[in-house]
Amino acid sequence: MSVKTLLFQNVGIRQTIFKNTFWLTTAETITRFLNLAIIIYAARILGATEYGKFAFALSFVSFFVIFGDLGLSGITTREFSGEEEKERDYPSILSLKIILSLGAFFIMFIGSFLVTTDPSIRSIIWVLTLFILISGFFNIIYAFLHSRQRMEYDAAAKIFQIILMAAIGFFVLFTSPSSINLSYAYLIANVVSLVVILILFHYFFHPLKLEFKKDIWKKFLKISWPLSLGFVTGWLYIDIDSIMMGLFGQITEIGWYNAASKISLAIIISVSLISRSFYPVLSKFFKESKENLQKAWDYQMKLMIILSIPIMVGGFVLAPKIIHLFYGLENYSFSVLAFRILIFITGISFFYYPYCMILIVSNQQKRSFYLILIGAIINIILNLILIPEYSLYGAAMATVMASIIIFLMAIIMVKRFTPVSSRNLIGVSAMSFFSSLMMLPAIYLLGNIFIIIPASMVIYFSVLYLLQHGKLLQHS
Repeated sequence: MSVKTLLFQNVGIRQTIFKNTFWLTTAETITRFLNLAIIIYAARILGATEYGKFAFALSFVSFFVIFGDLGLSGITTREFSGEEEKERDYPSILSLKIILSLGAFFIMFIGSFLVTTDPSIRSIIWVLTLFILISGFFNIIYAFLHSRQRMEYDAAAKIFQIILMAAIGFFVLFTSPSSINLSYAYLIANVVSLVVILILFHYFFHPLKLEFKKDIWKKFLKISWPLSLGFVTGWLYIDIDSIMMGLFGQITEIGWYNAASKISLAIIISVSLISRSFYPVLSKFFKESKENLQKAWDYQMKLMIILSIPIMVGGFVLAPKIIHLFYGLENYSFSVLAFRILIFITGISFFYYPYCMILIVSNQQKRSFYLILIGAIINIILNLILIPEYSLYGAAMATVMASIIIFLMAIIMVKRFTPVSSRNLIGVSAMSFFSSLMMLPAIYLLGNIFIIIPASMVIYFSVLYLLQHGKLLQHS
């Protein structure tokens, strides 16, 4: 198979999953690396308090951006997958997206007067509101590309967007560093990117036009609104944590907390997108073959287990080195324990994501919505109890406990309401955990983190391969 066929065409199930995963992973790696680089440099230059203002504002608008989408992007991918005749509804979806975005802007604008009395933070919220709503509009474009399983174009658009954002962001941080100027940099980059991507999309994929068909809006909103919380877990709760710490006036603590959480979120979102590349395939198999649906879901679940366990083990042990490398322990020493707690959110999110996805694929998105909503309520209650006493560590613990609860509930929901079953997961979990323990000598004996990480990866996957190979020999 040629490289062109492997990476730019859809010729089979495994090849399509590989191609989609490759491009999503490539784009997400570049995107998260550059975005994290901006955040790290901003945290270093601005300091914990000034960075805390930016992080608080971004968490606030990120939470309420839910109202600007209401699951429309996710349901567009599901409904369009394998059914191109439904693409005639796309102009109505675009118009609905614009209306929802305007409504979300109004909510955030009013909310900015309720969450803070600091005019500088309020100004940052206004600028980042426009930024986050434009970011949300990208998603409706990407949803169309995902439905056609053309993740290579999605990747190209995201890479262009983040390179432009990084260029403008670093320019501002080098020349005139402040949280409000960084917010303007984010906004300008998104506006320019959106104009370019809309032009290319119009001429090469689908003509852009608006149609105001209320029957189409009603049809899609009826099935999409439960997806408004469908594809989120840990990062939604982390936004809630930051907002509630802000309400308690703990702006500097938000800076420490977000320094730790940004690293965890970069891992969660990057690897969740590997899982998300399964979404169009699972949607297709749900309609065509329950046997293939089970096989694809098993493959997804095992992949998440193999990736998550070593990240949790390694991240917990390497927390001081990681925080020191990114931020410097002299200013962000309080972030170490927060990172050690939040790294478990990474693993829980990996485990949870396939369960959440199969609920949505199986038209059980309302149950997925209620799971996240219950978790958010639990998280808020725990935050009210723990933040006043334990500050950022209480917020982190609240998120861990809420995430565990919804994960356990998701397992029960999947067993009762979907055609798949959890099977053969204990073996791969045990092998992954044992292989992770084999990394520990390298982690403790090697001093340089840039040597520790690749050495640990080699050890982990080597041991895992030997265990799996030995298991296969026994069965033969």
